[in-house]
Amino acid sequence: MGLVLVLRKIRYRMTWQLKMVELGISLVTYSVLTLLTVMLANWFYKRRQKVLLIEQIPGPKALPILGNALEVNVEPRDLFQVISGGSYIWSQITPLMRVWAGPFPLIQLFKCSVVEGLDVTSNIGKLRLSACARALTLGILNTKFFQRVVGGLGIVGGVLRVWLGVRPMVLISLPNQVEVILSSNKHLDKSRDYTFLHPWLGTGLLTSTGNKWHSRRKMLTPAFHFKILEDFLEVFNSQSTKMVEKLAKKADGQRFDIFPYITLCTLDVICETAMGVNIKAQDNSDSDYVKAVYRIGALVQQRQARPWLQSDLLYRLIGSSKEHDACLKILHGFSYGTIRSRRIEFQKEKTNKLAKHMDDEIIGKKRRLAFLDLLLEYSEEGKGLSDEDIREEVDTFMFEGHDTTAAAINWSLYLLGCHPEIQARVHEELDMIFSSPDQPVTMAELREMKLTENCIKEALRLFPSVPFLARELQEEAVIDNYRIPEGTTVMVVTYRLHRDPDQFPDPERFDPDRFLPENVSKRHPYAYVPFSAGPRNCIGQKFALMEEKILLSSILRKYRAESCTRREDLRLLGELILRPENGNTVKLFPRV
Repeated sequence: MGLVLVLRKIRYRMTWQLKMVELGISLVTYSVLTLLTVMLANWFYKRRQKVLLIEQIPGPKALPILGNALEVNVEPRDLFQVISGGSYIWSQITPLMRVWAGPFPLIQLFKCSVVEGLDVTSNIGKLRLSACARALTLGILNTKFFQRVVGGLGIVGGVLRVWLGVRPMVLISLPNQVEVILSSNKHLDKSRDYTFLHPWLGTGLLTSTGNKWHSRRKMLTPAFHFKILEDFLEVFNSQSTKMVEKLAKKADGQRFDIFPYITLCTLDVICETAMGVNIKAQDNSDSDYVKAVYRIGALVQQRQARPWLQSDLLYRLIGSSKEHDACLKILHGFSYGTIRSRRIEFQKEKTNKLAKHMDDEIIGKKRRLAFLDLLLEYSEEGKGLSDEDIREEVDTFMFEGHDTTAAAINWSLYLLGCHPEIQARVHEELDMIFSSPDQPVTMAELREMKLTENCIKEALRLFPSVPFLARELQEEAVIDNYRIPEGTTVMVVTYRLHRDPDQFPDPERFDPDRFLPENVSKRHPYAYVPFSAGPRNCIGQKFALMEEKILLSSILRKYRAESCTRREDLRLLGELILRPENGNTVKLFPRV
């Protein structure tokens, strides 16, 4: 009986093989097709399991393929309102929120306000329909609709899930939720949105992952040692002096936008400290390099916000790739040119046996090291840094270190201009520390600027320079009993995190005393993360705070500022950096 069964099986297989031959299908082709079918079935199974987990988190309905992409198809100036405001709306429906932006989910953990006069329980269906109908009809999420919700009173917490195309994203903004991600040594990889920075920054410290990030972080940490930062004081002082001189022409009570003045100053600072080159941006704001720095940031933001531009092929066909590549040519050309010239200088000094301490004995003083010089030293010490590696880190330092700092100084000045009583306290502190408004700042004076520093920290709470932080999960994470699968993008909405009333009572009030030591000790360690937190925090945060204190104090030692825009009239532009859409219009008056 057993032999009969075996013979039948052989005959069955031979029959199928003969049929495949008749159809022109070889055994190899059949095997390949079978393997592909199994692989595809396995992919769909895993995908389905992932979708089921993501769909456990509440959120708006998603379209096939597009997900919620139409709901975030807005101009860059509106995207911040959509993301930060959207969490408010959906948390009226449920404590957790998920959205599909195409086939990808996105989840947000947030605090949100209950709208005065809105019965959430009885209006859930209406609210859901209203939000989705507006989104699909207009192609955007109406910002005025969000603003009505943002103005609410009661607070509840939750998670927001969104699908960007076929990509899942989870937005979070409660301290205990944020801690799960930022404190982890496993969830270190930046989200795929950072890949659009790769053409400009490569895979430097900001965008690298895995072993490369660990080795670069370890190698670069000494570059931000206290003694090296102290050497940069000369640059901070000289460039802030030039900025104050430029502002003198406006300091007669006229209204003007101070944002560009501060931004050009920080660009001069970062170029000189990073590359040892004074590009004189404050004297020549129309230079190709300055314009390229600003333009490429806008192009990257545009590509991040529009899923159909994220394909390299489509970006070249219908996007702004030509303009993007033109900016890259200018930026990389400048960086590589500077690296080559500094390397030649470095070799000359090495030949003269001056490389160890970089002492210029001919003119009798020590030459200040730029960040680039330190990288060249590492390269010569056999740490395997090519010119491209050095360019990546220098450009990363440039990108991270000028716009973010400019935004922090501008927001600090704006808030002090809105609160003259606090500005008067800062003036009093600075008058006690400095004998003259032109006195250069030393490390000793920096340490005494307690109130000035707290004003900057409070400004970064209300208006964090980087309003969103995003990580790509390399393994499953559990947040509030929700399993978030590997491969999901988790976005920390810093702007909402810093407004948690449990951590910051009366969160919209500007109060620098929140950062007195006795108040800081009462808060959750992950309630305030303007420089991120955990193992992948900002390596240059001490550098940034030093620069911010010096530039802000240089302005306030000379002038009194009045802000011309009320808080309620502000419209925020949440691109790569959080800034006011219409600039920072102020009046400056000389201090008598």
